Amino acid sequence: MIAKLALVAAVARLRAAGVEDPAADARALLAHAMQVPPARLALHTGDELTEAQAEVYEEAIAAREARRPVAQITGTRFFWGLPFRVTQDTLDPRPETEVLVAEALSQPFFRLLDLGTGTGCILLSCLHDMRAAQGLGVDASPAALAVAEANAAALGLGARATFALSDWCSAVSGRYDLIVSNPPYIAADEMPGLAPEVRGWEPEIALTPGGDGLDAYRIIARQAPARLMPGGRILLEIGPTQGAVVAGLLAAQGFRDIRVLPDLDGRDRVVAAVSIAADGCGSA
Repeated sequence: MIAKLALVAAVARLRAAGVEDPAADARALLAHAMQVPPARLALHTGDELTEAQAEVYEEAIAAREARRPVAQITGTRFFWGLPFRVTQDTLDPRPETEVLVAEALSQPFFRLLDLGTGTGCILLSCLHDMRAAQGLGVDASPAALAVAEANAAALGLGARATFALSDWCSAVSGRYDLIVSNPPYIAADEMPGLAPEVRGWEPEIALTPGGDGLDAYRIIARQAPARLMPGGRILLEIGPTQGAVVAGLLAAQGFRDIRVLPDLDGRDRVVAAVSIAADGCGSA
């Protein structure tokens, strides 16, 4: 079959399945099947698909009809201009998380701690641009850590990025001048309203802590002071209605210069704060 005809048929199938942007997804999956850069797909739509390409495309479209995310089908998501391997064991990196990376890079840092690292996209994007820095990414999921380690190696950052199994700061020692985290923050009663791509295909442990969605912030706010150097920064991604509450949790632990930063759509997206001197190990 000619690639253009396969594309037209795929768009119709994805539209019938309720996919939000069927044309864009069908094109991305066709580029994946043909192993051509998406930006150059238009140069190949007149090509005849090989039997192998047609089979890969059919499997990819069937998976997307089942609402599997495109990044999980292709295995890659670009974030901060870098390619990250994505699996069903990790969150699919979102563009709005780049707000956190931009804020992290707005000031120098040398020791970075990423809590709940997932694919490692935040940690590795920060290290990629801050060439003198080293970082530790922790996660409670061994499968996610394996993905993050593979991404570090693929990006040539394995010498500056290390990874460890830890429930937030529980297995972390030492102090850092920057802590970043995109923790699970969706409330339990919001889960049924998520898109099928999220609810059915991304790890629930990375989406929600249950309850009101704030438990991870409560733990991080208590533990982080002991892991930050005096004057160190903390950056937490939040849901768009959580800015005031998360800012209050940090303020209660003595953080100062607390700011709530918007994403490109104007929604609250990141809470930034600065630590004071702290003793002890923090409590879980």
